Amino acid sequence: MAIRLFDSLTREIRELRPAEADRVFRFYNCGPTVYGPSHIGNFRTFVVNDVLRRLLETEFPGKVKHVRNLTDVDDRTITQVKREGVPLAEITRKWTELFHADCVALNCLRPHVEPTATGTIREQVDMIEVLMRKGNAYRAPDGSVYFRITTFPGYGALSRIRERELKVTNSAFDADHKDDAGDFALWKAHKPQEDGDIRWPGPAGAADGRPGWHIECSAMIKKHLGETIDLHTGGVDLLFPHHENEIAQSQCCNGVKFARHWYHTEHLLVDGTTMSRSKGNYYTLGDLVAKGHAPMAVRYALLAGHPRKQLNFTLDSLHAAESALATLHAFARSLADSGGQAGAFAPVLDALRDDLNVPAALGALFTVVNRGPHGVSRAEFEGVLGVLGLVPAARVPGTAQVPPPVLALAERRWAAKAARDFKAADALRADLAAAGWSMLDGKDGYRLEPVRK
Repeated sequence: MAIRLFDSLTREIRELRPAEADRVFRFYNCGPTVYGPSHIGNFRTFVVNDVLRRLLETEFPGKVKHVRNLTDVDDRTITQVKREGVPLAEITRKWTELFHADCVALNCLRPHVEPTATGTIREQVDMIEVLMRKGNAYRAPDGSVYFRITTFPGYGALSRIRERELKVTNSAFDADHKDDAGDFALWKAHKPQEDGDIRWPGPAGAADGRPGWHIECSAMIKKHLGETIDLHTGGVDLLFPHHENEIAQSQCCNGVKFARHWYHTEHLLVDGTTMSRSKGNYYTLGDLVAKGHAPMAVRYALLAGHPRKQLNFTLDSLHAAESALATLHAFARSLADSGGQAGAFAPVLDALRDDLNVPAALGALFTVVNRGPHGVSRAEFEGVLGVLGLVPAARVPGTAQVPPPVLALAERRWAAKAARDFKAADALRADLAAAGWSMLDGKDGYRLEPVRK
C-alpha cells in the first residue's frame, strides 16, 4: 500500500512519490524561530513530521532527504538581542540547543540538513537579484526590496485568500514604501534604532539590511534540495502568508513548479482553547517534565489526534498517554525474543499510509496488544513502534521521589540513548552527575540513585 497524503494545494488525497522512480524523495519542513523555547503547539507539528519522515523511510529506504531550517534572524530574534544585550549568535545558539534537546527527548530524528537563515544570506540575495532583474521585485525608496504579487497570477491558490483579505492582511508593514498593500518584503533596509549592528550587504541597488522572513526557506530549499521538491510541510499557521509567498518567489525565480505536494498540521488547543500565557495554559516540554510527565507521554499525547484536525491537549490526556505507554511496555516484556508470525501489525502501517491516520494506527496497535503476545513477532512490534517513534520505557519504583528537574534530565538522556544520540546521552549523564545523581541503565528502564559523597 503506497503512502497517500492530503495535498493542501489540490485539496485531494494523493500518492506520495519522488518525481522520478529510484530518485531521492526530497522533503522540507519549516523549523523553529530560535528566540525562545518552542511550545507544545510547535512540537505537535514537529512530532507529526517525524512520524511522516519515519514512514517515508520505510517506503523509500535510504532515499529520503529531509531538510528543516532554523530561523535565526527576524524581528523576534532582534528584539531578544535588544532585550538581553548580547550578540545575535549567542541568543540563537542558546535556544537552538534547547530545541535540539527537546527534540531528542521527544525522540524526533535530526533532519539530514538543518540550515540557518544567517548561513544562507548569499543565496537569499542571489534569488532577490534574479527577481529584481525579472521584474518580480522592486526597490523601495528606503532601500528595501518587495515582491510584486501582481506579477504572479497564481498567488493565493494555496491559501484561497481573496484579494480584499490579502490587502487587509499585508497592509500593516511599511505601507508607505510599497507599490501595493499586498506586496511582501524580500529584503528589509537596515534601521539603526531597531536593528542595531545586525546587517548584511543587500542585493545590487538595495540598501544594507537583512532578509525578509519568507525568502530564507526558498533559498535553503533551492540550495539543498533543488528547484522542485516532492513534499513541503508545516503548521497550518504557515499556510498564509509564508508558504504562499514561498511559492510565488520560488516559481518566479526558478521558472518551475516549487513543491509537488503540500501538507499542513492543524492547530493544537489546550483545555479547549488557544494557548497563551495569560490563560495559564501555555506549556513548553520543560514545563510538562517539571510537573513529572515523561517526554514520551507528551509525544504520545501530541500524536493522539488526526494531524489534519485540531487536537485538544489536557493534562488528563498525558495521564492517558502514560497509561498507554505502560501497557505497551508490559506487552514488550511479554514477547519472546524471536519467533512469531509476521503481519499482525500490518494494519498499523496501513493506517499511517492512509493520510497519516495516527489515531487509527494506534487503535490497530492496541487491537493486537489487547489480544495478547501469542504468535506476535517482537521484531515487527518494535518496527511499528519505531515508525511511531515511541519508546515505552518504564521507570523503576522510587523515581517518583526524584526532584522533577533531575527526572527531566534522566528522561532526556533515556530518549537520547534510545535514539542512539550517544553524544547527547553522555552530556546529559554528566549533567546528572553534576546535579548529584547517578543513572543506572537496565534493559527496559533505568534507576536513579543519589551520589554518595
